Amino acid sequence: MDKNGVCIRLERKEDHRSTERLVREAFWNVYRPGCSEHYVLHVLRDDPAFVSALDFVMEKDGRLIGQNMFMRTVIDADDGRTVDVLTMGPICILPELQRRGYGKALLDFSLEKAAASGYGAVLFEGNIAFYGKSGFDYAGRFGIRYNDMPEDADTSFFLCRELRPGCLDGVTGAYRTPAGYYVAEADVERFDRGFPPRVKRRLPGQLF
Repeated sequence: MDKNGVCIRLERKEDHRSTERLVREAFWNVYRPGCSEHYVLHVLRDDPAFVSALDFVMEKDGRLIGQNMFMRTVIDADDGRTVDVLTMGPICILPELQRRGYGKALLDFSLEKAAASGYGAVLFEGNIAFYGKSGFDYAGRFGIRYNDMPEDADTSFFLCRELRPGCLDGVTGAYRTPAGYYVAEADVERFDRGFPPRVKRRLPGQLF
């Protein structure tokens, strides 16, 4: 995609550090004091489940302003099957350019490419108020549980979109978060020391 000075393309190796800086900027103090998402991205690129063909960055007038990536994972179906699906993220836009439509453009482009690549569904953690505009719904409505949490647990953060309509018909079961998303705090701290110092703050609305 290349329109009005905005380009969405595959991430290249020489983008890696710049993309990690972007992710750090976008997530800093959002969900917790500091953030871990830039390190998660760094780790996931070497994970066998990483989908390099769906690793996107967004540029505006030559400046990196957004990114999104996908990982392969599965649903452990109640009938004993293992159903292949995707998960997504981190996904972000530079803070000063958020709420201007760039995030939805990046998301919709990414989902279109994932569908064209033959993947059937995407499940991940997100805010339905934003992701619902791109066709996501609560995963529970598809009969999919989050990491085998009890059915009466609040999993309103857990979303699903079928890329191929009907691909989850007759499927119930537990989504399996890829192991690469779980990182040690000490490793995050060590990695973060390679970036310019920033102040960690405890803010209202943080989850952790």
